[in-house]
Amino acid sequence: MEEGKRAVSRLCSICSQRRPALKRPKTLEQICRECFYAVFEEEIHRVIMENHLFKAGERIAVAASGGKDSTVLAYVLSELNRRHDYGLDLFLLSVDEGITGYRDDSLETVKRNEIQYGLPLKVVSYKDLYGWTMDEIVKVIGLKNNCTFCGVFRRQALDRGAALLKVDKLVTGHNADDMAETVLLNILRGDIARLSRCTFIMTGEDGPIPRCKPFKYTYEKEIDKYAYFKKLDYFSTECIYSPNAYRGFAREFIKDLERIRPQAILDIIRSGEDFRISSSTRMPDQGTCERCGYISSQKLCKACVLLEGLNRGLPKLGISRAREAINGSEKLDKSGRLPKAEAERPILQSKPCGNLEF
Repeated sequence: MEEGKRAVSRLCSICSQRRPALKRPKTLEQICRECFYAVFEEEIHRVIMENHLFKAGERIAVAASGGKDSTVLAYVLSELNRRHDYGLDLFLLSVDEGITGYRDDSLETVKRNEIQYGLPLKVVSYKDLYGWTMDEIVKVIGLKNNCTFCGVFRRQALDRGAALLKVDKLVTGHNADDMAETVLLNILRGDIARLSRCTFIMTGEDGPIPRCKPFKYTYEKEIDKYAYFKKLDYFSTECIYSPNAYRGFAREFIKDLERIRPQAILDIIRSGEDFRISSSTRMPDQGTCERCGYISSQKLCKACVLLEGLNRGLPKLGISRAREAINGSEKLDKSGRLPKAEAERPILQSKPCGNLEF
């Protein structure tokens, strides 16, 4: 009798027919591969439908880095589009930051995905848009603040690539772990304005191209399991310039919480959704950059400010406050302006921040 009970307990908790292949990180259920595929895909489909992420006939760009998140997103979205007849035109959009030994290899993965999934691929590069590669930027700025440049440039590069593809929306592979990390980071930084909207499943409706996150409630570990069981082709190496990124510390904290209580990730996201932010706290009014036309709350967008610093040989100009931006020998005068000799120094010849109209 006891042997029979043990045999039953070894069966999948959903179908009760096959042996379990994994314990779901999100629910701790013991389930088989087939049931895992089904519930994983059904949960994403439900998120898409309940949040009205897409409309039939829309052109959708999948931000594809070659990593497991974006690879699984492209695969699952193409499967759901076919199975449930979403009526979407899907594209892959990649950004070449110019990181030797990392991005060049991951782009080869994306090019294979283009063939495997039958999705057209568009690649935009920092070198073409800004005149700089990340390798060149790191040589100038060092490893401490390089993620600031990459984050700002990458966000704008994705929008410009999406504009070239003439898509209606851009989907990214941000998962539940990423969302929880962002909530925590905004709390640690005291960034209440962004805290009020960082859990939105769709953002940028007031910008050039809306972005949505179908993986908002999907655990990173489950994405990893799905990619592994499906034998998907993805690139698994971390960026060589990001080991000391501030977000990494928040990520480690979230992982520690997950080990103690797996539900903590969703709890943090729901806490972020339910925060009551004072009505006096709001994001700055959005306009457009005077130089490149990209959405910005200032006269010049962050990318243009960072790029001007690079071209002037003052790479920290857009990172710290103006007085702290000039390191060492370069000093501002009492009025906070650059010395005349510096102000008249010609800007190095480089592409302006982007070359597309918005």
